[in-house]
Amino acid sequence: MNASPPAPSAPGREASHFDQLTRLIHEHIGVRLPPSKRQMVEGRLRRRRMALGFGSVDDYFHHLFEQGGLEAELHEILDAVTTNKTDFFREPDHFRLLVDRIVPQTLQHRPMARRRSLFKVWSAAASTGAEAFTLAMLLEDLSGRLPDLNYGILGTDINTEVLETARRAIYPVEQMDPVPPAFRTRFLMQGSGSLAGQVRIVPELRQRTRFARMNLMDPQYTVDRDIDVIFLRNVLIYFDPADQARVIARMISHLAPGGHLLVGHSESMVVRSAQLKQIAPAVFQRN
Repeated sequence: MNASPPAPSAPGREASHFDQLTRLIHEHIGVRLPPSKRQMVEGRLRRRRMALGFGSVDDYFHHLFEQGGLEAELHEILDAVTTNKTDFFREPDHFRLLVDRIVPQTLQHRPMARRRSLFKVWSAAASTGAEAFTLAMLLEDLSGRLPDLNYGILGTDINTEVLETARRAIYPVEQMDPVPPAFRTRFLMQGSGSLAGQVRIVPELRQRTRFARMNLMDPQYTVDRDIDVIFLRNVLIYFDPADQARVIARMISHLAPGGHLLVGHSESMVVRSAQLKQIAPAVFQRN
């Protein structure tokens, strides 16, 4: 007797597995992925499932939800589905405001005994480090004109893979097109041999910048509560209104009095708090 061919996966079960996955993603990182995003999600998981030897996404989902593979895979899944769009000197108006107004005024308003205290900047959705190292270039350059400026930069992200890129601080040379020529000369080391066509951020900036994994959905953040400037740009748009409000409230609790919160230009309308006043497009100051 010939064996019967295996029954195809039931569409309902496939949909159920996808729903389970998107619920987990929302619970862990606050990002909602409707059924219309299924093709995108499956595309982002393709490299991981193929690395594990699964020929189809259904086989991978079966491994996750029917064979107990989810716990070991969760970080890989979150890394795959998180968005990592980033550029050096992105939304440059914010950086001009930082250099021309925010930093000088913050130092000026400090008591003389605290002028040299660390000026703390947090890049809260750091991705591969482009924003954090843009900040480092600008603050290092500004320190030549403001001798009291002593700065430190923290970059956080939930994605472990992009954080490794940030820590290495090695980038394709074409990614540096937005960087001003004088900064390229001063702050980038040209690669050679196996690193030809790549550049690395100079050691003095890497020493001022550290990166750590952090989930914005966590109820508490392991971050200082006297941050001078927080960059939280182009991440709130992925959260629902309740999560947006919770994240903003946590950010405020980590700002120093008079500190600044900068969000993406499309996100200004979601920042609503009596503890903040808007001072420029997508720029808010703590009361």
